[in-house]
Amino acid sequence: MTFYQELQLNQAGSKNLLKKSETRKEKLYHMWVYLVKIAVTMAFCFFFVSIFSILFGNENSIVGVVVLLCLMVFRNADLGIRTGQSTMLLALFFVIMTVCPHLANQFSPVSGMLLNIAALAVLILFGCHNPFMFNQSTLGLGYLLLYGYDVTGKSYQMRLVGMALGAALTCFVFYRNHKNRTYKRNLKDLIQEFDITSSRTKWQICQILCVPIVLCIAELCNMPRAMWAGIAAMSVILPFMEDMHYRVRKRIVGNIAGVICFTVLYFLLPSSIYAYIGILGGIGVGFSAKYGWQAVFNTFGALAIAAETYGLQGAVSLRVIQNVFGVVFALAFCVIFYWFMSKKR
Repeated sequence: MTFYQELQLNQAGSKNLLKKSETRKEKLYHMWVYLVKIAVTMAFCFFFVSIFSILFGNENSIVGVVVLLCLMVFRNADLGIRTGQSTMLLALFFVIMTVCPHLANQFSPVSGMLLNIAALAVLILFGCHNPFMFNQSTLGLGYLLLYGYDVTGKSYQMRLVGMALGAALTCFVFYRNHKNRTYKRNLKDLIQEFDITSSRTKWQICQILCVPIVLCIAELCNMPRAMWAGIAAMSVILPFMEDMHYRVRKRIVGNIAGVICFTVLYFLLPSSIYAYIGILGGIGVGFSAKYGWQAVFNTFGALAIAAETYGLQGAVSLRVIQNVFGVVFALAFCVIFYWFMSKKR
């Protein structure tokens, strides 16, 4: 394996190489490559998001995050169908992520929920046909981030331009990387494979219905940062209940551990570097191959932003409440839904 090929490995792949190292020299080499990969990735992410912030305003830095997420994922991941159709679908997904979250924020919680269900139905049914590729963690997360960090007026006009640029970049990279691959299935096959009795379709329906319902309930209860509950729910909904139970436990424990670690750092570090705690969390995620540790470090970035608005106590309380509510509701929803479908069958 070349140096470049090793840089392309994910956390689990890099750690697997470290475990299999037979000599100390070999282990040090793989560790060095791993650290270089983390440093290069963090530097590139920081530079990319900063460019979007400069071009389209600080309030649209989240657009840079969403576009970067799509670029990094879809340069390798596919939609399981012909490249031309997949490219057109990606462009449609960007239109949905640009327009629907903004419109849903203008409606009442219930009306917004209905629009979110319709939007997520397109994203999940056509973009997440293979649940084990975790495309929902890209498309669903991107949708929820744009929903949670909505803007209006001139800022939204700039968001339109930023998302259009992001769509062009993502579609270009996707088509270039996948154009020589052969896919036997097309868009019509995805529609025909919709089967309410299959575990995949039931998982898709749970994602489509549960996440908007969680958002709606959080908003009806006047809970700020409702997107946190939606993201938590989305991340634990998996096709098999055993996997869901595992993620629910790890999400709750990891979130609480992350809150504790962030609070300790908040009191130990000077206020001038609070903003960099989020960057520390990003580095931690880069070293984390397991979901539980990722949940710990993901908390850092969210709290670093929220603490500026709600203060430490308010941000911590919101984070714990929203995450526990999101994952518990998602688990209960899926258990009831699966039970209902089994009875109906």
